[in-house]
Amino acid sequence: MVEVLKKFSVENFKGFKEKITFDIGSPSNYGFNSGIIENGCVTKGIIYGINSCGKSNLGLAVMDIITHLTEKQKLLQSYDFYLNMSGRKSFAEFEYVFSFDEHEVIYRYKKTDVSTLQDESLSIDDREVIYYDFVKKEGFTLLEGSDTLNAAIVSESPISRVKYVNSNSILLDNTENQVFQKFIDFVNRMLLFYSLDSRGYEGFTNGTHGISEEIVNSGMVEDFQEFLKENDIIYDLYGCEADGRKVIYCRFENKDTSLFNVASTGTKSLALFYYWYIKMKKASFVFIDEFDAFYHFELSESVQKRLKEIQGVQIFTTTHNTDLMSNDLLRPDCYFILEDNKIKAISELTEKELRQAHNLQKMYKAGAFHG
Repeated sequence: MVEVLKKFSVENFKGFKEKITFDIGSPSNYGFNSGIIENGCVTKGIIYGINSCGKSNLGLAVMDIITHLTEKQKLLQSYDFYLNMSGRKSFAEFEYVFSFDEHEVIYRYKKTDVSTLQDESLSIDDREVIYYDFVKKEGFTLLEGSDTLNAAIVSESPISRVKYVNSNSILLDNTENQVFQKFIDFVNRMLLFYSLDSRGYEGFTNGTHGISEEIVNSGMVEDFQEFLKENDIIYDLYGCEADGRKVIYCRFENKDTSLFNVASTGTKSLALFYYWYIKMKKASFVFIDEFDAFYHFELSESVQKRLKEIQGVQIFTTTHNTDLMSNDLLRPDCYFILEDNKIKAISELTEKELRQAHNLQKMYKAGAFHG
């Protein structure tokens, strides 16, 4: 994996009054579960925190970048009350640090609401290549091939200048421009979704697609049946067409019926996960909020193991399930605790040298991890 988000910071956004930094580019030197560290970054992680600590808002903050740089699905209604209610600033500040083939990209911007940029800046390997101040209406682009846009870039348009440059220039084929295109591609493949709302997602794609239809069209009905079976949910499934739509049906002795007519809440949630699972292998960064809200422990662990096996994609989940806090699954620098406007890996929250044999859940419940 050569394309990763290394670090993210946000300030004065929703519940985050002070600057909070999610650093996933400084892993510890553990000798186990090393496969989940790629390009010097954590690629699989679980975020813990009490209710209302900001786990969902962290996901929205990380995904805010897609709202003005892409044409992908957006959960704009979730960005109401955009600024911190008691913050002193009239804008929220965002900073992303990426690594693409060992080239560092830093993207910073300020917004007064989800749709209104105040300024933005893009740097590649410490060289600021795009800048624009929407208040002063001044800025520039230095990417080769975008020179002719410098006159147009100082306009009244509220559109992101990074997006404008990407859409309106024929960039020369050089290293800097290749890195720029990788940045744009990465952002276009970012995804956030919730565990039981089929319309509750943003990024990666557009529109609302039927879960059954997607699984049938992908030729994955048999694999989906096996996935359910692995988790002790036994159905005899097949894909067919009903009322002009592809659906998944269950075979029964007396009458066949649609899976979603008989599935439990947990099974429906699992079907939604599988729908995204067969897609997310092409994603860049995935944030799954309360991924196991309707799962029992064994199912949560099974799903997390599936996520762990996906290569080349950064995937972070939020949960309250401390049974997952185990070195058998991940490692101490991949479990994060969000509290008091800070998010840190548990490896940073204790002076004790954590080893593979430690029972992380027991230590967590005993209060061993604190800022």
